[in-house]
Amino acid sequence: MLLFDPLSVFFLIIILTISIPSFIYSFGYLKGHYSGRKILLGHLLFALFVLSLLLVVSAGNIFFFLIAWELMSFCSYFLVVFDSENKKSITAGTIYMIMSQIGTALLIVAFLLMYKYAGSFDFNAVKAALSLLPAKHQDILFLLLFFGFGAKAGIVPLHIWLPFAHPQAPSHISALMSGVMIKTAIYGMIRFIILTLGVNSLWWGELVIVFACLSCLVGIIYALMEKDLKTLLAYSSVENIGIILLGVGGSMMFLKLGYLPLALLAMCAGLYHLINHAVFKGLLFLCAGSVYRGTGTRNIEKLGGLIKKMPWTSSYFLLGSIAISALPPLNGFISEWLTLMVFFLGALTVAGGIKLFFGLAAAALALTSGLAAACFVKAFGITFLARPRSAKAENAKECGLSMNIGMGILGVLVVFLGLGAVYVVKLLVIVSGSALGIEGGQIQLGSNMYLPSPFLPLLLIFFLGLAFVLQRSRVSTNQTWDCGYYKLTPRNEYTATAFSKPFRRAFGFFLRPYRTANKSKDSHYHIKTFSYETHTTKIFTKYLYKNLLGWIFGLARNMRGIQTGSIHIYLGYIFLTLLLLLVFMGRY
Repeated sequence: MLLFDPLSVFFLIIILTISIPSFIYSFGYLKGHYSGRKILLGHLLFALFVLSLLLVVSAGNIFFFLIAWELMSFCSYFLVVFDSENKKSITAGTIYMIMSQIGTALLIVAFLLMYKYAGSFDFNAVKAALSLLPAKHQDILFLLLFFGFGAKAGIVPLHIWLPFAHPQAPSHISALMSGVMIKTAIYGMIRFIILTLGVNSLWWGELVIVFACLSCLVGIIYALMEKDLKTLLAYSSVENIGIILLGVGGSMMFLKLGYLPLALLAMCAGLYHLINHAVFKGLLFLCAGSVYRGTGTRNIEKLGGLIKKMPWTSSYFLLGSIAISALPPLNGFISEWLTLMVFFLGALTVAGGIKLFFGLAAAALALTSGLAAACFVKAFGITFLARPRSAKAENAKECGLSMNIGMGILGVLVVFLGLGAVYVVKLLVIVSGSALGIEGGQIQLGSNMYLPSPFLPLLLIFFLGLAFVLQRSRVSTNQTWDCGYYKLTPRNEYTATAFSKPFRRAFGFFLRPYRTANKSKDSHYHIKTFSYETHTTKIFTKYLYKNLLGWIFGLARNMRGIQTGSIHIYLGYIFLTLLLLLVFMGRY
C-alpha cells in the first residue's frame, strides 16, 4: 500500500521541510484576521492537505495514488477559496479546479490503459507489462502522463491557474502549493514516465525540454510585468518549474542516448533545483504574506521604504531574492549552475543536431537567469527601498514572532543548501540513481564538478563578522545626493512600471502592450490632471482559453435541443447508451 524508496523519501522530506515552518507561520498570519472557528478550520484543512501530499508521494500502487491525488486537489481548492467572501478567491478556486480536473482526466485515461495492459495497479506489474507495448501505445501513454501532470505543475500553456490561485490563497498555503504541491507533478513524471513506462524514445526528452524552455521564458517575462507581489511570485514558479524540467528532460535524453553519468548529473541538477525552489519560494511567499499583513496591500507601486519599517521581513526577502536570482553562494546558484553544466557537457559529448539543441537550451536558461535577476531587483527595490509611496507603507509594522520563526527556518535552509552543496549532491546521487533505475555504486560523479568547498561557510562567517564590526564602528551619515533637488517626494521615485518598460519594449512581440491616457483640462492650453496606464496582453488567455471557453458554451447551448423534458426520451438515451457499451465490450 505504501512505498518508501529513496525517491519517495526525498519528496517526503521536502514536504515536511516546507510544511513545518509554514504551519508555525500560520499562527501569526491568521490571528486577528479570522474568527476562532475559521482559524481552526484553516488548521484542519492545512493538516489534511499535508497528509494528502505525503500520501501522494508514498502511494504503493496506481489506484491509491489517484485517490491521494484527488484528495490533494480538493484540499488545496478549499484552501484557495478560504477567504470565501472574496469573489476573486471563488474565481481563482474555480479556474484552479477546472485545470486540475482536466489534468486528472488525462491521468485517469493513462492509468486505465495501464490497468488494461497489466491487469493490475501494482507498479512492478505495470512496469513489466508496459515494457512489451508497441512504440505507438507507449507514445500515447507518455503524452497523457506528461500533460496530465503538466497541468498540476503549471507548465506553459497549462499554467493559467497559478497566477489566480497563488495570490488568493493565504500566504502559508501559497508557500505550500508553490513549494511542494506543484512538485508532486514532477514526482509523478519521474515515477510513471521514467521508472514505470521507461524512456523509450529520444523525442520524449526533447519535448520535455521544449516545454521547459517555454515555461522558463514565459514565466519570467510575465513576472517582470507584474505589480502584485504574489502574482509575480506565482509566475516565477512557472519559470522555476521549467528549470526543474530542464534537468528531468536532459536526464531522459541522456538515458536514451546511453550517457549514464550525464543522465545522473542532469537528474541531480533537476532534483537539486526542486528542493531549492521549494525553500526559497516558500520563504518569498511567507515574506509576501508578511508585507500584506503589515501594509494591507500587495501592490508594490504603493509600497516602498519597508526596509526601515519591516527590517526582518526585508532581510528575509533579500535573501530569497538573491537565491532565486541564482547568485552565489546561495542555493539557487548551485542548481542552476549544475543544469547549465549538464547542457554544456551534453553539447560537447553528443554529435549532430542534438549538439545545437543542447546549446539552445543552455542559452534559454542563461537568458532566464538574467531576467530573473532583473525581476527581483524590481521586486525588492520597489517594495523595500526608497520612500513609502502610500499611507499604508508609511504605517507598516513588522510581523510577529511566529511569522518570523517560519521565515527564519527557511532562510537558514537557503544558506545551508548553498554552502553545503558537496554534501547535498552526495545524497542526491543516491536519489537520482533510484529515480533512473541505476544502482548507487554503478556510476560515480567525478571530482571535476567544482562544487563549493566546505571551507566556504567559514569564509562567509568571517566576512559577516567583519561587516558587523565595521557597522558598529563610528560612521557619519548624511542624505543621499539628490542631484540638486531639495524637495524630493515619493512621486519622484522610480516605479515598477518604469523599471519594466525596457523589457516590455524588448518583448513587445510577445507581450503586445497597449496604453490608455486620460487628460482633464481647465482650458484649451492647461492640463489639470493626466493619467496614464499601460497593460500587456495575456496571449494564452485571449487567444486560447477564451476561444476554447466560447466553444464550450456554444456546444452547451446546442445541447439544449436534446433536453426535451420527456422521461420517455431520457429512457431512450439510457437504452441507446447501454447498447453502445455492449457493442464496445463485444469488440474488446
